[in-house]
Amino acid sequence: MGKLSFHGGVHPPEEKELTEGLALEVMPDPAQVFVPLAQHLGKPAKVLVKKGDFVRQGQLLAEADGFISAPVHSPVTGTVAMLQNSPLAGGGSGQVIAIKPGPPPAPKVEEGEEAPPLPDSSPMLLPPLDPEQAPVAELLERVRQAGIVGQGGAAFPTAVKLSPPKDKPIEWLIINGCECEPYLTRDFRLMIERTADLARGMKLLARICGAKRIGIGIEGNKPEAIAAMRAQAGIEVFELKTKYPQGGEKMLIVAATGRKVPAGGLPMDVGCVIQNVGTALAALDAVVKGEMPRQAALTVSGHGIKRPRNLYVTIGTPVQEVIDFCGGTTDDACRVVLGGPMMGPAAYSLEAPIVKASSGILVLTNDEVKEPAQSNCLKCCNCVSVCPLSLLPSRLARLSQFERWEEARDLDVMVCMECGTCAFACPAHIPLVQWLRLAKTNVRKLPRNEG
Repeated sequence: MGKLSFHGGVHPPEEKELTEGLALEVMPDPAQVFVPLAQHLGKPAKVLVKKGDFVRQGQLLAEADGFISAPVHSPVTGTVAMLQNSPLAGGGSGQVIAIKPGPPPAPKVEEGEEAPPLPDSSPMLLPPLDPEQAPVAELLERVRQAGIVGQGGAAFPTAVKLSPPKDKPIEWLIINGCECEPYLTRDFRLMIERTADLARGMKLLARICGAKRIGIGIEGNKPEAIAAMRAQAGIEVFELKTKYPQGGEKMLIVAATGRKVPAGGLPMDVGCVIQNVGTALAALDAVVKGEMPRQAALTVSGHGIKRPRNLYVTIGTPVQEVIDFCGGTTDDACRVVLGGPMMGPAAYSLEAPIVKASSGILVLTNDEVKEPAQSNCLKCCNCVSVCPLSLLPSRLARLSQFERWEEARDLDVMVCMECGTCAFACPAHIPLVQWLRLAKTNVRKLPRNEG
């Protein structure tokens, strides 16, 4: 029986052998962390602390500001050094809270006075809950209170995803264990290092969203993970064809269930909720241990890094410090990518801090970054055949070049997930996904009565 799959897609070089055999290690806390207020899709959190405040690990630093938002907690115990604008991993800049880890400063006392007791410096934890017995509403509120976000890339607030409308009953909770991006292996390591915890976290999420069935999609290039998850009771394992972007929500749903999410629709429209491996584990830790997210599990790889590793890195750690911890870069290193090479942005500043949803840091060499000369479109339709959403990338790119935004909108450019398969497959080396991204940006600016 063939492996499950979807229409289109590509198979770039995997490059996973650099780190797939390396267990996750803990990187020590840096001398200072820079905690962004925007670590999630939606509105940035509202800051609650000020310079000079002593904060404990797990303490609320900023509260959610609206429905599509998430609270931010301190990853360390220490003193707030400043609130400042800083480069962010996704591009641009935003407000961060700089915290210097360490004990509380000694209070100043006059001669003859008794020094007051130092504030508690132990981590702040929420009361543990029983994931099988606690009320569903209480479990959902815990996920919201802990600021859990999706770790598959978009960093969508998890509590929102777990709250489908009553008219959209959920049949399937499916965990994305595909990790189809080249180089990245952190999800693979989590699946084989925390197998039982992952299974328990999946059942927790299924209980919260009301899913009747639980599955996990894993590509065939991860047989050890497939075997480990098949040993867990109550979970269906979908062995998927190794192909990019197998981990996209719509691709995963059609491969695993045969259901097709309508254009502009959501997984819940076909009775599914999709979550990432790391998200399920973070939710479990928040429920059974009362822990707030303080570390990101990520892969540091590429032929431009001297010592590739899988790491637990404290949220707020600058990218440069992670690179230094891995031995620094080779002489021919030329680009740093945050995430996977297909969708991850190139880092414009290594001061950008690690966030909850960080999945990888890639240091690539000149040999890995190939930028051949662009030529005119060959009319070969490669981009059309590989597009997993059955769009017309070459046509949309031309409309974008000529700023014909309304026509691009009418050809469903907003459906594009920016996976980059079209650009990867283009023999003319046209930056198709960049043109489509530009078109989407401008379509969003169209008046509502036109868009």
